[in-house]
Amino acid sequence: MVAERYGDVGVSLDGHVATVEIQRPPHNYFDHILIADIASAFEALDEVADCRAIVLAAQGKSFCAGANFTARPPGGSDGPAVQTNPLYTAAVRLFRTKKPVVAAIQGAAIGGGLGVALVSDFRVASPEARFAANFVKISFHPGFGLTHTLPRLIGAQRASLLFLTGRRIDGATAHDWGMVDVLTSAENLRADAHALAAEIAENGPLAIVSTRATIRAGLADAVMAATEREQKEQAWLMDTADHAEGVRAVAERRPGRFVGR
Repeated sequence: MVAERYGDVGVSLDGHVATVEIQRPPHNYFDHILIADIASAFEALDEVADCRAIVLAAQGKSFCAGANFTARPPGGSDGPAVQTNPLYTAAVRLFRTKKPVVAAIQGAAIGGGLGVALVSDFRVASPEARFAANFVKISFHPGFGLTHTLPRLIGAQRASLLFLTGRRIDGATAHDWGMVDVLTSAENLRADAHALAAEIAENGPLAIVSTRATIRAGLADAVMAATEREQKEQAWLMDTADHAEGVRAVAERRPGRFVGR
C-alpha cells in the first residue's frame, strides 16, 4: 500500500478509490513542496493495482486559494523568476500521472488553486465553491498551465473573460460553463465525488488507463510548453511596481492603484 502521508498530503484507499487530501486548512495555500507532494502521492498510486481512481479533496474552507504571495520569502524557490521553476516542474508531473482523478471542490479554487483543480479529469462542486483566475488583480500573468487548460475546458472566449477581468464565478455558473461536472450540496460533496470515482473504478482498469491516455495525449507536454511561456511573462511582471501594489492591495482587501510600470 502507498504511504499514508506525503508532507501535508494524506492518502487513503477505500475499495478501488483512493482519496488524496490536501491538509493545509483553512485555505490550503500551496508552494512547490505541496504540489510535489501531491504529485508523489499520485505517482505512488499509479503503482497500486487496487487503486483505479482518485478523489482529490482538501480540508478546511477552501479547496485551494492559490499561492500565498504575502508569505513568499524573498527569492524563494517557488518564485517564477528562477531559471527552472520547481513549482511548474511539479505541476507537469501531475499531468503525467495515469489514474483518473475526481476533484471535490468545497470552496475557493483561486489562481494557481484553479490550476490544481483543472489537473483533474472531473470536478464535483457545491454551489458555495468559487473559481477565479484572478492574476490580473495583482498585475500578474496566469500560471500553472492555465493558459492551456482553462480554454481547453470552457472555450477561449470564456477563459479570456476570466483571465482579463479576474472575475470570480460560483459553483452553479462553473457548472453551466462546463468547468464543473457535478453540482451537489456541501453535505454530499465528498460522497458524490467518491461515487463518481467508484463508477469509473468498476470498469476494466487496463481499459480505463488506456482510454484516458488517448484522451489526454499530449496534454502534459502542452502544459509544460504553457508554463514555460507563463514563467517568462511572470518573471518580468514580478519586478514591476504594479505587481508589488497588487500584492499589497489583495492583502489589504482593496482594489489596486495601478500606474502601468
